[in-house]
Formats: sequence, structure tokens, C-alpha cells
Amino acid sequence: MDFRQLRYFVAVYEEGHVGRAAERLSLSQPALSQQIRQLEHTLDVSLFERSSKRLVPTLAAHTLYNHALPLLDGMQRARDALRNFKGQSAHTLAIGVLQTVLGLVPQLLERVRKAQPHLVVHIYELSGLEIERRLLNGALDIGISFLPAHQPGLHSLLLYEDELQLVIPANHPLREFKKVSLSQAAELPMLLLGEEYQVRQIWQAQLANLGRRPHVQAELNSMSGILDSLLNTTLATVLPGRVQRTQGNPALLWKPLTEPRVPLKVGLVYRDAQRQQPTLELLRSLMEEVVNGRPGLPVSLDELS
Repeated sequence: MDFRQLRYFVAVYEEGHVGRAAERLSLSQPALSQQIRQLEHTLDVSLFERSSKRLVPTLAAHTLYNHALPLLDGMQRARDALRNFKGQSAHTLAIGVLQTVLGLVPQLLERVRKAQPHLVVHIYELSGLEIERRLLNGALDIGISFLPAHQPGLHSLLLYEDELQLVIPANHPLREFKKVSLSQAAELPMLLLGEEYQVRQIWQAQLANLGRRPHVQAELNSMSGILDSLLNTTLATVLPGRVQRTQGNPALLWKPLTEPRVPLKVGLVYRDAQRQQPTLELLRSLMEEVVNGRPGLPVSLDELS
């Protein structure tokens, strides 16, 4: 067993799927599967129960994962410390981002690159629940998610406010409506994100307040896939209004929801406020520039060490 195999194992454990783990590691699926089999052979234990849809960790895998994380973290810290002797001090930042916020990431990354050219940023598209889980186990440094955070021990910093909107194709019966009430939207057959996504959970909670349930006609776990599919249906969906700025299509209509509105708060989610303060200030200022077009407050690279 070596650190490379441990890193591969952690990726498979966290993703629950060889394909997604291989993509995360920039590795082929057969090569990754072979490494996991070799690790199982070396340890003489079974780490995953394989099904048609996902890999289910065994008790041995849970145990190994809890030991692997501090080992890998320690190895990374040792490498960073040794780089200092060569004047090659490297800084990395792992950020988990909601799919519905992902459209802001390209602009954010460009600003991070200009402000901190030596900072290596890893972006992971995750559900809100997974962002919080990885923050707690140390696999992520920062999350960009809906607020408030649900898990004890996590803190948050507001970045911007948004609201849920109804999205319909141009031939939809409600196309002439300037706004749509929540009770009207509840009647519509919908194409929605899966139940693991926070937008879906927020929508269901709002309808539950009215004693209603969403009329789900179909589900997709890809926001861009939903927007493309709406063009060929008379279904509707609900998404944060800011998505229109990054993935807008003139053939789709965005209608404000009212009676009541469904406000959303998006912010940074993190674990250690004191240690992460410089990083939080860097991301806050740069996201402010992305969202509002105002210049941020650059943070020196030395402050991130």
C-alpha cells in the first residue's frame, strides 16, 4: 500500500462511483479499478460492495478512510514544507460549489489567477449535503452553497441574495404572465433536479407550507440538461434567477415567483473561521467583483500560508 493508492481509494470512497473518481483524478477507469483491486489484495479485505449503480463502502473501507485522510493531509503538508527549501512554496485551495452556482466559477477563477498566480485551485461540483460533509472531514477548504449551513460546526459568510424563479419554454401556457404565484406553479408538471439538490429541497419545502407536493414529470441531475430539455417540452422548472445571467436562452422565459417569493442566500461555508480568514476575505472580495461588478480587495499570498 502506498500514498498514491490511498489517494485513489479516497476518491472512489467519496464519489461512490469509479467513473466520477477517475474523472476527478484524471485517470482511466480501468487503471483506477486495477489500483483499487491491488489495494484490496494487499490489505486482504474487501473495500467495496459493487452494484450496478454505485460502490457501497464496507466497514473496512470506512475504517481505512478515517485513517487515510490524516495520512494524506500529513504527506501534503510535508511536501509543502519541503518545497519551501527550494523557494517553491505551493498553496492549494479546494472549493466545493453547487451546480446552480457553477456559472460564476469561470469568472471567479480568472480573478483568483490574477490576484494569486501561485495559488492552485481545485473546484468540485457537489450537492449541498456533500459540500458540508467534505468540509467536516477536511476534504474541502471552502464551500459555496445556500445558507444557512445545516451541520453543526460550520460557519457561513453571505455573498449575495437571489430568489427562485419559474423557467418555462416560450410556447408555455403561462408565457404571457409577468409573474406566477406559488400556488399556480404547484399545479404545473415539472422537470426538476433530483431530491439530493438543495434547489429541489427548497422548492418542496415551500410547497409543503401550502400543503402541496411538486408535480414531478421527470428528473435530471444536470441543470444545463434541464434547460436544454425544456426547449422541447411544455414542462416547467424552478431555478435561482441568477442562473439566467450565465445560462440564459432567449427561447426560455423566467418568471418571478410570488405569494410568497422564495428568497435564496448564497455564501461561503467553512469550518475554521480564524485560520481561514485570509482565504475567506480573498474569495469574498473576488466574488463581490464577479456578482456586482465592483473591484475586490486583494489579499497577499503570504497571508494565505
